[in-house]
Amino acid sequence: MPGVSIRGIKVPASPIRKLTPFADDAKSRGMKVYHLNIGQPDLPTPKKALDALRRIDRTTLEYSPSNGIKPLRDTLTGYYAKFGIDVTEKEIIVTSGGSEALLLTFMSCMDPGDEIIMTEPGYANYISFAVSAGVTIKTVTSKIEDGFALPGVDDFERAITDRTKAILICNPNNPTGYLYSKEELYRLRDIVKKHDLFLISDEVYREFRYTDEPYLSALCLPEIEENVIVVDSVSKRYSECGIRVGMIVSHNSTFLGTVMKFCQARLSPPLLGQIVAEASIEGTEEYSRECFEEYLGRRDFFIDGLNKIPGVFSPMPKGAFYTVASLPVEDAEDFCKWCLSEFSYKGEGTPEGFSGETVMMAPAAGFYSTPGLGKNQVRMAYVLKKDDLARALLVLEKALEAYNG
Repeated sequence: MPGVSIRGIKVPASPIRKLTPFADDAKSRGMKVYHLNIGQPDLPTPKKALDALRRIDRTTLEYSPSNGIKPLRDTLTGYYAKFGIDVTEKEIIVTSGGSEALLLTFMSCMDPGDEIIMTEPGYANYISFAVSAGVTIKTVTSKIEDGFALPGVDDFERAITDRTKAILICNPNNPTGYLYSKEELYRLRDIVKKHDLFLISDEVYREFRYTDEPYLSALCLPEIEENVIVVDSVSKRYSECGIRVGMIVSHNSTFLGTVMKFCQARLSPPLLGQIVAEASIEGTEEYSRECFEEYLGRRDFFIDGLNKIPGVFSPMPKGAFYTVASLPVEDAEDFCKWCLSEFSYKGEGTPEGFSGETVMMAPAAGFYSTPGLGKNQVRMAYVLKKDDLARALLVLEKALEAYNG
């Protein structure tokens, strides 16, 4: 039997989904599993977007243009203008989710063997996209005791080699929830300018910022306009992860022209998804405000509850809807597996019809590239309603007591 590719072997299993078989088995035993492992919002998609989907009366579902339908790109220019981002529709390419946006960006910016610098912990799928493109990841480490702030300039300088082509950030950050300040972004700007690198900024959580600081997109940083590439998506913003619509935004016409060649090869992004996305952007301001207030309340409730559990520590996230927390265990992955395979809590408040309750979390070591880091940490998403978050906190506390006992 022929062997699979070395590239395929090198792609890491997703720390977000790798324990899914354990969760499925727990559910088959009648367990209630609280999914803190994945950022799947439970809030409804905007009614306006769903209505647009129901009204589709086309007789043929044709290919869309390879860079996306123009009405969506036109609408996006107005959306970005609200955040001080001045782009034309020709500077936007619609993709099949933010994931394809990242993969096409990697393939258009870098050749196999080139290097990209990212902070760790970082979104685990960045590593998968890099392996797919033959790109080597170099990391600079942010620390939980610093709230996962941007590492210092010296850390970046030490990581830069003659093969370095780009720096990748996620702002607000997945998995930590950290929001980079203006000062931190300007420090990055200076590094990018000095070494003439690309700055790839994943800004899909732009709407979820829990500070009074004015928002600053990487596209608004002066003197590196041609160096900046923003990756974006409507998935989390409008609770429509399944429509698979993302975008690449840049002022660099040479880069965009290169991306378009890959886009033409894959033909087109999802037509129906684009129709839904276009309807989601305008006239949903009240929806967005309500979502923001809900996530803000969940954040405050969940992080406060985490830090009340003996031995647990979580910094206060400034954005997105994730946190990386340290637990009083030596091996968080072993603990996460144990919660799904051996632990069961049943007490007052356990939902009727379930044999017990447990929690599913993502072991944070999978968000680090440096071996040994994050071993006692987990990433958790506070995308559940508060009642479920309260139960998850109780079950987590009981699980830690039982595991350590």
